[in-house]
Amino acid sequence: MTKGQGFGFGLGKMKELTEAFKKAQQVQEGAKRLQEELDQLEVEGVAGGGLVKFYLSGNQEPRRVEISPDVLGEGADVVASLVAEAAQDAYQKSTATMRERMEELTGGLNLPGL
Repeated sequence: MTKGQGFGFGLGKMKELTEAFKKAQQVQEGAKRLQEELDQLEVEGVAGGGLVKFYLSGNQEPRRVEISPDVLGEGADVVASLVAEAAQDAYQKSTATMRERMEELTGGLNLPGL
């Protein structure tokens, strides 16, 4: 082994590795905060021009459904369809919000799958 080479890591590589670990720790801490924020967030999905509203947390946990009395006379099939449409709308919005927040958190890391 040549003096100063250690285990094949030069000082520059060690510094890069240390920086990578620091950044990973920051991302982990940020992910915990993000999880808490998403739990508190409420995303609204709408169908039928607002006759049905479906609410999810930012983590896609169902919160509540609001159905206008105006739509109740339309029959169970129509109401069910509108609830499903509002749920899908809320899910898409919630997923987009989560993705945006994760991109902000991991910006510049170039992590696969995120």
